[in-house]
Amino acid sequence: MSTEVRSNWFRVYRTTELPRRRLLVLPHAGGSASFFHDWGEAFDDGTQVMVAQYPGRQDRLVEPGIERMEELADEVTAALLPFLDVPLTLFGHSMGASLAYEIALRLESRHQVSAQSLHVSSRKAPHRLTPKALHLAGDDVLVAEMRRLGGTVDALLDDPDLLEMVLPAIRSDFAVVGTYGPRVPVPVSCPVHAYVGDSDPVITATDMAAWADVAPRGFTQRHFTGGHFYLIERRAELLRALGEGW
Repeated sequence: MSTEVRSNWFRVYRTTELPRRRLLVLPHAGGSASFFHDWGEAFDDGTQVMVAQYPGRQDRLVEPGIERMEELADEVTAALLPFLDVPLTLFGHSMGASLAYEIALRLESRHQVSAQSLHVSSRKAPHRLTPKALHLAGDDVLVAEMRRLGGTVDALLDDPDLLEMVLPAIRSDFAVVGTYGPRVPVPVSCPVHAYVGDSDPVITATDMAAWADVAPRGFTQRHFTGGHFYLIERRAELLRALGEGW
């Protein structure tokens, strides 16, 4: 199978000849693949990093956003099928953590493929979620929430023209989050590794610990100094942890 990734769903920022494994990164609500651009060079030559690019942003700007987790997980899982020739590790941050979990379940139940490991960051476990209807709020409320969580360049939020372009994607993502309610904790057949910032304004260490309920094959949890986007300042530490948990 060719190692070249040809899919509008994934971005690869470094060519990897004959990869031994793949890491699929699922961004947060309002996020894009470019947020994880430098992850492509972060691992050994045998690791190919693919980052999901959701519709409605950057080079997919003209595509309508997806507003339900089930549809988003179905689409990403289907696009991922050609790339299962080597072991797969999943990492998701915030909304992406829920998406990574749903993809792991679909790979197992529909395609009899188990991920090597599932890494979840800054997101409550599926049975502990508390959905909010922020996607129904005004633009100012969405922008305020983005500022509160961090991770978005202020210049983008302050520029009316840029904001007009990205708000539809942000609203779609908040709809995904807001309609993905508490559900039965279906276990995955791979180890689960959870990460959280110690000053996250919305997620606690207790919230992350509940991921153990879907991890009969093993569970670990690590805390980092920082908030919801601790992974910006603690990038090296997080990547090291990922490398240890293949």
